[in-house]
Amino acid sequence: MRLNDLAAPRGVNKKNKRVGRGVGSGHGKTSCKGHKGQKARSGRKLRPGFEGGQMPISRRLPKRGFSNRFKKEYQIINIEKLNRFKKDSTITAQMLEEEGLIKNAHLPVKILSVGKISKPLNVQAQAASKQAKEKIESAGGKIEIKKIQVQK
Repeated sequence: MRLNDLAAPRGVNKKNKRVGRGVGSGHGKTSCKGHKGQKARSGRKLRPGFEGGQMPISRRLPKRGFSNRFKKEYQIINIEKLNRFKKDSTITAQMLEEEGLIKNAHLPVKILSVGKISKPLNVQAQAASKQAKEKIESAGGKIEIKKIQVQK
């Protein structure tokens, strides 16, 4: 095989549309731009959402509510899900991610008290409800609340 034997697959190389080359070409006279108007002019620039002077839909629709930029979004874990871990093991966000209980180990985790815990575990999380803390400690385990680390 040599370089001159190589060929591109069919349909990969497309010919450019040659406009303004006479009426017989089918792309002559107005060069596929129709007749007159803002879009037929050279140098036309329309910003996204421009509706020809009509009130844009983004301004016609009512605005409601707001989004808090500083809201802390936690990944929730119910206490009953922790029963799958071995007795006296230390549970971290990485372990929870490996088990498929959370999506991302770098986002904060909160433990809730739904269900029962049957074995002592050492849990590390960024937040926990009061009842969840009580249940973990009554089962003989410990819970360590870590500070939320800001991702830059």
